[in-house]
Amino acid sequence: MRSASNPRITAGVIALVAIALLIGGAFAGLLFEGAHDFSGAWAAFDPYLLRVVRFTLWQAALSTLLSVVPALFVARALSRHPRFPGRAFILQLFAIPLALPAIVAALGILALYGRAGYFAAVIGGGSWPGIYGLSGILVAHVFFNLPLATRLFLEALQTIPADQWRLASQLGMAARPAFRLIEWPTLRAALPGVAGLVFMLCITSFTIVLTLGGGPAATTLEVGIYQALRFDFDPARAVTLTLLQIALTFIVVLALTRLGANVVGDTNLPVAQRRYLSVGGSETWLNAMLIVLALLFVVGPMAATMMAGLGADLGRLAGEATVRQATLTSVVLGFQSALLSVMLSLALTMARRALALNSRAGRKTLLEHAADTGAGFVLVVPPIVVGAGWFLLLRYVGDVFAIAPVMVVTVNAVMAMPFALRAIRPAYDAASERHERLCAQLGIVGWNRLMLVDWPSLRRPLATAFAFAMALSLGDLGVIALFGSDSVQTLPYLLLARMGSYRTEDAAGLALLLGLVCLALIVTAHWLGREKVQDA
Repeated sequence: MRSASNPRITAGVIALVAIALLIGGAFAGLLFEGAHDFSGAWAAFDPYLLRVVRFTLWQAALSTLLSVVPALFVARALSRHPRFPGRAFILQLFAIPLALPAIVAALGILALYGRAGYFAAVIGGGSWPGIYGLSGILVAHVFFNLPLATRLFLEALQTIPADQWRLASQLGMAARPAFRLIEWPTLRAALPGVAGLVFMLCITSFTIVLTLGGGPAATTLEVGIYQALRFDFDPARAVTLTLLQIALTFIVVLALTRLGANVVGDTNLPVAQRRYLSVGGSETWLNAMLIVLALLFVVGPMAATMMAGLGADLGRLAGEATVRQATLTSVVLGFQSALLSVMLSLALTMARRALALNSRAGRKTLLEHAADTGAGFVLVVPPIVVGAGWFLLLRYVGDVFAIAPVMVVTVNAVMAMPFALRAIRPAYDAASERHERLCAQLGIVGWNRLMLVDWPSLRRPLATAFAFAMALSLGDLGVIALFGSDSVQTLPYLLLARMGSYRTEDAAGLALLLGLVCLALIVTAHWLGREKVQDA
């Protein structure tokens, strides 16, 4: 067994070394810069820095409250009406914001609630000032996190045993006692983890704050890092902001692990259970209203993006050499990033399984712990922080912008690994459970085992992980915002540049193109995952 496992363990060690080099290099750049200019880093602790930290925590807390509390009621409404018209389609729509590029959603929110948006006349009567600042950040965060929190709460509610609902029905239990005695204990257990996850996502939000922040009064730590490097070129301040960002995310992720939270969310939901509790007419109307309002809030920015994009001169955009080059660059870098992410995730999955089989008395070794949690560690270090560390390190070596493609591919690949692992790990563990003993007896190892034994079971999960990772990479703006230039532009980078130069129609057209590509990838990933479950 040990000889058969060696190639898998070796692959996992290589993947762990690659992750360690990426994150360790970022820390090395930060530490070197801090040691090189310690006095400047210490001097960066000023009232502005404290204001940035305070706003980062404040907007994250408000966003969490506005996302999680309504999600409790929407999830309960969906749970109590398993036959609600279009329920499956609504849940699929709620999965789209998880991988929709943040800059596309930001443009849709501006098209809907901006100064010249569709609702401007209705809301402000012609004097609507727009939605930039804290209000825009909150709306965007709720757009992304309300559907995610709803799905996670609904997943928790689906774990309630059907016997409890059958007994409640036999006792004639009304809606309020059923909520207090059956639903609320489950929701209360899931609440800390879901709220902590949303809080972490809001703390590490970069693109939303960059596009909708509206000025120094609405700046978070990540945007401050970007501004310190790209506009002010103040490495000392960038180091200070980065260390604070790492400290905050580390505390939040540590709290999440203590709470047992799912730090990447879930893209699948179990089949709705059969329900035995009848729902009254007034409650039915109230639940229907909640579901419809949540649906309109989520669909609104997506519909506004599509309408604004269709109003742009798409033919002219398609003919621009800059747009074609940015599209090609996005596709090439996204493909490479997704391929690397899948390879690293598969290597860690194989190593984890091999080490688990070799472990004695159920005790995990240090290497097994690293293979099991190595990908999750990247959540402590957001992409903009990794990019900032390498930006500071590489500026002593040569042109930092020349290394942009490598940084975009590697950072996006590692950041997509937690999502890829969710698709690959269950399928590989199940295949190993079936074939492990036979492979050991026949001496099938390495490449032969991967292609002859594991590939039939892994083909769809790998394709699912690839499509999802590519969608995340295509829409990312964190790393390319630091390393992008006129010679290396992706679609999100070009979209941000058009928004900054007030070419809103062009930005809307690019957002439509980017959103449709990412949506196609997400639909493909969902279809492959569904087919995988049906085949099983």
